Amino acid sequence: MILLTGGAGFIGSCFLKTLNNKGIFDVLVVDHLGSGSKWKNLIGKKFSAYTGKNEFIADIKKGKYKGKIEAIFHFGACSTTTELNADYLMDNNFNYSVELAKFAIEEKIKFVYASSAATYGNGENGYSDYAFDNLIPLNGYGFSKHIFDLWVLQNKFESKFVGIKFFNVFGPNEYHKNEMSSMVFKSFNQIMNTGKVRLFKSNSPEFQDGGQVRDFVYVKDTCETIWQMYINNIYGIYNLGTGCARSWNDLANAVFAALGKEPEIEYIDMPESLVSQYQNYTKADMSKLISTGISYKPGILEDSVNDYVNNYLVKNNLIY
Repeated sequence: MILLTGGAGFIGSCFLKTLNNKGIFDVLVVDHLGSGSKWKNLIGKKFSAYTGKNEFIADIKKGKYKGKIEAIFHFGACSTTTELNADYLMDNNFNYSVELAKFAIEEKIKFVYASSAATYGNGENGYSDYAFDNLIPLNGYGFSKHIFDLWVLQNKFESKFVGIKFFNVFGPNEYHKNEMSSMVFKSFNQIMNTGKVRLFKSNSPEFQDGGQVRDFVYVKDTCETIWQMYINNIYGIYNLGTGCARSWNDLANAVFAALGKEPEIEYIDMPESLVSQYQNYTKADMSKLISTGISYKPGILEDSVNDYVNNYLVKNNLIY
């Protein structure tokens, strides 16, 4: 049995689709559905069981799953970068991860977990997944992910685990994330509603308005790469982006192009609450992952946006 936490979430549900595509259906999905709509991400997916996070942890302690799980894909977390409740982030993103990691060690099973590019902060110390000690995350979310990476390294588990530092992932199954949904999703809806896209003005003289850059990566590419790492027994902590930095203007223009429309962009002031924690530049150093020898060919931004827009958003088919 495969254990998949966050299995109804954005990346988790897309990876569940990947598992199904590979002929794997004996999957225990762990998540918290609440009163939102992310349960819809499980429609059309095949899995053997579902349980809530707290119930699952209690069952682990009771020994219910001893000898029954062959691998853990831990994608469940609070991914809200503006979350201010640090205790909640520590409990949900760090303590929960430690519990699962210890279970994986005890059971001698593969453990793949989600880290984040938010661990790099403003990038003043680069974006290399070979270096961890001097990173300064800009928010509680990034900190909670960073200290779990450090916990893995301090316990010398990097040779047993796989950590994935996701950069700016976009694609189907993200609709339920609201403010945390990608700018592709937001741009599409803004264009449909107003005919234009609103982007933040620059808060730095180094970047023009809308010229701040990110490493945007399509969720289909991330899921296939995780699968390749899994079947090829790749271990360690790795960046997962494209290795190419593109601007918000590029992204907005790609959405307009996918819709066959002329770009119209309005630049608005950045909220004061974001100024101190805003990343103006991210670009994944992909050399470490490429050195493993696995096949990694992420799509070009414009092609990936076109697929997302025309095969999902335009058709109001938000589920992969």
